Amino acid sequence: MSAYLDGLKMLGRRELSEWQVRQRLARKAYPRHEIDEAVARLCGERAIDDQRVAEAIARMETGIRKRGKVRVRLQLERAGIAKDTARQAIDDVFERIDGDELLEASLRKRLRGRETIADDREFQRLFRYLVGQGFDADQVMQALRTKRRPR
Repeated sequence: MSAYLDGLKMLGRRELSEWQVRQRLARKAYPRHEIDEAVARLCGERAIDDQRVAEAIARMETGIRKRGKVRVRLQLERAGIAKDTARQAIDDVFERIDGDELLEASLRKRLRGRETIADDREFQRLFRYLVGQGFDADQVMQALRTKRRPR
């Protein structure tokens, strides 16, 4: 089978970046020149479009996984998306959503229906979790303070 057909099959199952297609074809032991030819053809046919992939990843990370900008950027880097393309996709996606609401949704998901944070340990655990999800530390602290149980 040719590198082009294998690449097409991969893209039929899932949206992949150029880097991801190259990596997967290399693992299948195709020679570099065949990979280059296949990727060039797939890009020419717009079967590979890193801007489209970046926007899809950014939408999934924010819409389904409720993650912040930093974590979205990390996922785009892992997919081999160029920094300029990643920045554009992040800007486009975050322009259409409310960052505070995204943080609230992530916090609600983690609290599992409860309205308040039980104690300082849970507060610290939630802080680490939300910062790890890519939200700004100051924004996280402000959101958590509103959920803290009155003493």
